[in-house]
Amino acid sequence: MRQPSVIARRVAAASVSLVVAAGAAACGPKDSDAKSSGGDSRPHKGGTLTVLNADPQQDFDPARLYTSGGGNVPSLVFRTLTTRNRENGAAGAQVVPDLATDTGRPSKNATVWTYTLKKGLKYEDGTPITSADIKYGIERSFAAELSGGAPYLRDWLIGGADYQGPYKDKKGLDSIETPDDLTIVFHLNKPEGEFPYLATQTQTTPVPKAKDTGTKYEEHPVSSGPYKVVKNENDGERLTLERNTYWSASTDAERKAYPDKIDVRSGLDSSVINQRLSSSQGADATAVTTDTNLGPAELAKVTGDKALASRVGTGHFGYTNYIAFNPKVKPFDDPKVRRAISYAVDRSSVINAAGGSSLAEPATTYLPNQKSFGYTPYDLFPAGASGNAAKAKELLAQAGHKNGLTITLTHSNSKDFETSPEIATAVQDALKKAGITVKLQGLEDNDYSDKIHSAKTEPGFFLAHWGADWPSGGPFLAPIFDGRQIVKDGANFNSGFLNDKSVNDEIDAINKLTDLDEAAKRWGALDKKIGEQALTVPLFHPVYKRLYGEGVKNIVISDWTGVLDISQVAVK
Repeated sequence: MRQPSVIARRVAAASVSLVVAAGAAACGPKDSDAKSSGGDSRPHKGGTLTVLNADPQQDFDPARLYTSGGGNVPSLVFRTLTTRNRENGAAGAQVVPDLATDTGRPSKNATVWTYTLKKGLKYEDGTPITSADIKYGIERSFAAELSGGAPYLRDWLIGGADYQGPYKDKKGLDSIETPDDLTIVFHLNKPEGEFPYLATQTQTTPVPKAKDTGTKYEEHPVSSGPYKVVKNENDGERLTLERNTYWSASTDAERKAYPDKIDVRSGLDSSVINQRLSSSQGADATAVTTDTNLGPAELAKVTGDKALASRVGTGHFGYTNYIAFNPKVKPFDDPKVRRAISYAVDRSSVINAAGGSSLAEPATTYLPNQKSFGYTPYDLFPAGASGNAAKAKELLAQAGHKNGLTITLTHSNSKDFETSPEIATAVQDALKKAGITVKLQGLEDNDYSDKIHSAKTEPGFFLAHWGADWPSGGPFLAPIFDGRQIVKDGANFNSGFLNDKSVNDEIDAINKLTDLDEAAKRWGALDKKIGEQALTVPLFHPVYKRLYGEGVKNIVISDWTGVLDISQVAVK
């Protein structure tokens, strides 16, 4: 996650617009079936599912897609080596086989990973899928003209940093071997116990070399999933998907593929989307959205209507909103000042500014409050619900600021960044009680992102947020706190410029673990250790709410993506 223009913005956009479900909070398949099927709880095949979205499904090419964005639509067409478990809540945060027979077999200290493909896999034209197709699909994702996808393979594969893709380098990547049609072997330049998670990224989608049309491939990518693209209008503004008759459920335990047709319509205003889902007239009765939330006002209206309230998915996506400090800027070079601010924060007012307790939960840990991330509860600077101004003043006095101090808080003016202006004002009001005068610097979206992600211009005190590309502590902690990921002349995410050898060494040690449960425990412990340095002030983990049409059934929303899973949905 070293490319902020791709990662931070796409993750932020996805997070702001996602509705998720966790555990019992989710509307599970049995519940949703009973409410929408007139007593017949079994989902059936047939019908058309409509998807109403704000953002177009642009760059519909597995090389160019960033998996954390785009909802579930790509997974209907593109199968990958592994995938997410398609279940509600925490169970959905597990990685499971997809094209492969297992989640990967590591050797040599997790630097070599081997996968065997299932037998009988076919494309939409009936030709067999081979390991060479997966190798080629990955290689083409390195081409400059197909950029936009996740950067991990470039970072992890031996020779990946210098490879330019198959259009320039016909030889290919030696670090990917295909000894036979069903076997593919990856050679990594360092241990990566979480490679099974990476194998869920769309870059591991098979692409037949003979059908590769370069930048035009997105117009008709060759399907390996249950649906094929029959029409792509205006670069993903409207996608029409129909069944891939060569897809076999016997090779795919995850995708149910109930509808006969899926009609994806994008470029719609969010208020229009929610109004159409609320009314559920005509085709909208069998419609869902993968990128539009209910806002506070809309939620209040829906909550007062039992029929509408029964059609709202609720839950959590792995995401944290926080205050970031730059210790290179005074007075934030003093840990006592950072701790004072941590004590002074009023999380109740912040949550109210974020839309209320229905849309946000207080955070005292940097890691999201989900098991898969390694969540370990801690509150190192207890502020209570409304801030501890007395403790903050005590620390400020120790730091030589007994008469208080004046600082500037940088934030975005965009509503796409978790209502930053309102949250900034809530922080300003809370710190005033502790004798800290906060001046607000609101910037437009692009200016804000450029400023906070540049080591040369990063402010000392600003609002930030982070979401992981898969449900683990690794992609959450490493980009922000690994000193080797500090970027001086480009996009930098390590805002605290932390370069602690013990932290770096522990990240390396955890990356060697292939026992993901053990790794999660270690990530949680590391989160607490880093938290002691008060380089961030966790504020809240967002909660999302999303409507779906009254004719939609078999609702599954996992903690992995936070998106209502289209691959499970059935329609009346």
